[in-house]
Amino acid sequence: MGSYASYRYRKYWQAALAVACAAFGTWTASAPAHADTFPDHPVRIVVPFAAGGAVDSVARIIGDPLAARLGQPVIVENKPGNHANIGTHEVVRAQPDGYTMLLGANGLATNPWLDKNLPFNPQEDLVPVARVGYAPLVLVVDAESPYQTLQQLLQAAHDKQGKMNYGSSGVGGSGHLAVEMLKRTAGIQAMHIGYKGGVPALTDLIGGRLDFMMVNPLEAAPRVAAGNIRALAVASRQRISTLPDVPTFDEAGVPGFEATVWWGFLVPAKTPATAIDTLSKHLLAVLDDKAVQKRLAGVGAIVDTQTPAAFGESLKSETQRWGEVIKSAGITSN
Repeated sequence: MGSYASYRYRKYWQAALAVACAAFGTWTASAPAHADTFPDHPVRIVVPFAAGGAVDSVARIIGDPLAARLGQPVIVENKPGNHANIGTHEVVRAQPDGYTMLLGANGLATNPWLDKNLPFNPQEDLVPVARVGYAPLVLVVDAESPYQTLQQLLQAAHDKQGKMNYGSSGVGGSGHLAVEMLKRTAGIQAMHIGYKGGVPALTDLIGGRLDFMMVNPLEAAPRVAAGNIRALAVASRQRISTLPDVPTFDEAGVPGFEATVWWGFLVPAKTPATAIDTLSKHLLAVLDDKAVQKRLAGVGAIVDTQTPAAFGESLKSETQRWGEVIKSAGITSN
């Protein structure tokens, strides 16, 4: 190669190297800046239940103050169906960038046991961001029921040897599993009747076609206030503000019995740690706000937050706990 050609050749590669270095420098300089600006567009909360229910109410109470802290709109989208698996699967498949969160509930711990064909693993395909809290389930009967106390109901269930029935919003739902656990704890029998939703089940309870149910406070409180149903016990360590006169199971003679619906935010696996940290920090700050806590208490929710690590351990514990109930009762949704 001639001297001029060699010169041109060296100049070409020097220029190419300079461009590459400049590009790399621009990329490395801009990467931290991009992380620092998260979020720079709206964040989506997927609720895998229908609008108007307890989980939807929790999401919307949290959404506005979260948007104020993030400086971006927070959009709540309802994706109900298939025991909350449709909405959950959508989040699993979403871009892992922090802009799509799931407000998950008990189904994250129970559905893997109920559906052997579940196309995802909640503990592998989702990452906890923050737990919100819980609401204890409430054992209710028709207002015209002869049972005035929990002990009267349990004694009748014992005496009737499986001839009593109870309803729930569906096979494997929180109300169904809570009663199955109560049957084991109290040594009683009762036949389960599953419905497609809590409203038709409560309608049959009020109509006298069911003996009892366990429901969340959002469903129970207004119907108790209207005189349509009677609440016998709350399945938590403490009484709740929406039903202050209703005793806990401990107070009603069944010590240690707890059954709750709980909620927590999760994102797709492989979401950057910086995004998770930002979301967790702001969610926990929102939930520490007394005004937000008061609004959540109005729908029967008790704020009991957990960091990502603690929420992850809680999810593992709940999965094991309810797995034992499901296997013992031979429950499956397939």
